[in-house]
Amino acid sequence: MNRQSADEDGQQTERSRQVPKQNLYRNPRQWYQARTRKVKVSLVCGSLIALLLFCLFVGAVSFYGNRGSNRPGTLKGLNANQKPTSMPGLTPPPAQVFTPAPHATTKPSPSKGNGTQPIGPPASPAVYYGVHVSFTDMSLVSSFEADAHKSVAIVMWYQHWGETDGYQYFQPGWMNAVRAHGSIPLVTWDPWNPTLGANQPTYALQNIIDGNFDAYIAQWAQASKAWGHPFFLRFAHEMNGNWNPWSEQVNGNKPGQFVLAWRHVHTIFTEQGVTNVTWVWSPNIDFSNSVPLGELYPGDAYVDWVAMDGYNWGNIGAWHTWDTFSTLFQQTYNDMLAITSKPMMIGEMASTEQDGNKAAWISDAYTSQIPHDFSRIRAVIWFDQDKETDWRIESSFASQNAFATAIQSGMYASNLYASLNVSPIPVP
Repeated sequence: MNRQSADEDGQQTERSRQVPKQNLYRNPRQWYQARTRKVKVSLVCGSLIALLLFCLFVGAVSFYGNRGSNRPGTLKGLNANQKPTSMPGLTPPPAQVFTPAPHATTKPSPSKGNGTQPIGPPASPAVYYGVHVSFTDMSLVSSFEADAHKSVAIVMWYQHWGETDGYQYFQPGWMNAVRAHGSIPLVTWDPWNPTLGANQPTYALQNIIDGNFDAYIAQWAQASKAWGHPFFLRFAHEMNGNWNPWSEQVNGNKPGQFVLAWRHVHTIFTEQGVTNVTWVWSPNIDFSNSVPLGELYPGDAYVDWVAMDGYNWGNIGAWHTWDTFSTLFQQTYNDMLAITSKPMMIGEMASTEQDGNKAAWISDAYTSQIPHDFSRIRAVIWFDQDKETDWRIESSFASQNAFATAIQSGMYASNLYASLNVSPIPVP
């Protein structure tokens, strides 16, 4: 190869490599335009990245800002004039978070039991959902409903034969207010003076049987008939215990007298032509010293619904323990199924916060036990008062939220009964 030619070729190649760079700097306009394009592309890309980061930030703030507060709301206790045994390890189902607010009855002992045949929860209302608050008007009912996020189908209250302030008589104003709200009145009507305890000879069962209160009973019957609309009448509840003067274990009473007294009162209503009363026979849940239910049942001809009262007391009192819903009610439920096929309700129910998880207890009762294992229960009344302990759903944020979540189920009937005109009151 000719070396000179090779050198010339190399020089030619090197000059050719330098041409673009020389051309670039010879033409500043082209260099400026290329530079401008790069800057614009960088600005667009940076803007898109900034917009994406801003959207992610706004989404995160929105997510956390909409989460419910875990801080409990203000609670207020209310008076009570009736009385009232968790379900460790249970967790309430995830649900919408509701906000608690303030408000407002009976006694018990535990009993043991197991589940019955499970069934699927009904698609339509199958259980009347109700409450007891300290009742003189609808204000506390409305407060409870606001906390539960659902209106009640039943409003329960107490009236006592021995009161002297006028409240011993039938109260058409209360009845009208509850009915206008779309709810069904449930009156617990007890023969005693609630300030004097279990030993009250005036209200011994024999005095009722002998007719000492016939004028008062007839007055109640006539007022009931005049009002004319269906309501539940729960006479002499928790008769199987030993804390009321109508119990056969106290106040000089004898076995067999409770049935006679019940039938006597019922007969007066019948003789007065009353057809709008639904009679509710409501013992306490079974416990070690309770009178067997079969000895106290007046018979299907004198009873329209049966009920049972039970409370989860937790560790309140040396004789109480934390009891599940099933442990509380199973044995009494089975006993009632053996006695009658009448519709069944829970006349009073509540749980303490002490010694367990009340929120889980509520969730288990309303979302699992009642729908699946206690299918004969067709009404349930929550005792919403701060009494021996804070029985209210508002006793904690978690408990209120658990109740409000569970009760939203379509199986629990709400206030749809302003025009109810059937007696005895049917199941939903």
